[in-house]
Amino acid sequence: MLDAKLAPKMPQWMLDHVARYQSSGGTDGHMYRIKIPDHGERDVPSLLLVTTGRKSGEKFLFPLFYGEDGGSYIIVASKGGAPDHPGWYKNLLANPLAEIQVGTKVAKVRARTVQGADRARLWEKAVQFWPPYEAYQKKVPEREIPVVLLDPVA
Repeated sequence: MLDAKLAPKMPQWMLDHVARYQSSGGTDGHMYRIKIPDHGERDVPSLLLVTTGRKSGEKFLFPLFYGEDGGSYIIVASKGGAPDHPGWYKNLLANPLAEIQVGTKVAKVRARTVQGADRARLWEKAVQFWPPYEAYQKKVPEREIPVVLLDPVA
């Protein structure tokens, strides 16, 4: 179980999702059932990310959809197509060491933002698990939405 504060200003559906994930130890909530406009209903894999606050130094928890690439996890700093990067991404830029819970498994990870051909390849994978990323990017053409790999560390 991860020990961290919930990130501030999370919408109620995220709070409910995190509560379900944590209360079950990750056996319920890892796969999030959601109806995506123009894409139907599907199960989307979700993880819990704990970062260290870049200003406060406190640990904060964020639920995120993810994909996999080899032994690493793909996450996308979309913030729903907002003009600014999400707080969790800014925290990772300041301190790339983090913790995740994927289902019942907890691991330490190091985050890295991917660029160029790697970003393009992983963006396509991300759009497969969460198609709205394409619409989010169209909302903010001035901001290339970061694609982040979380690499497990010992």
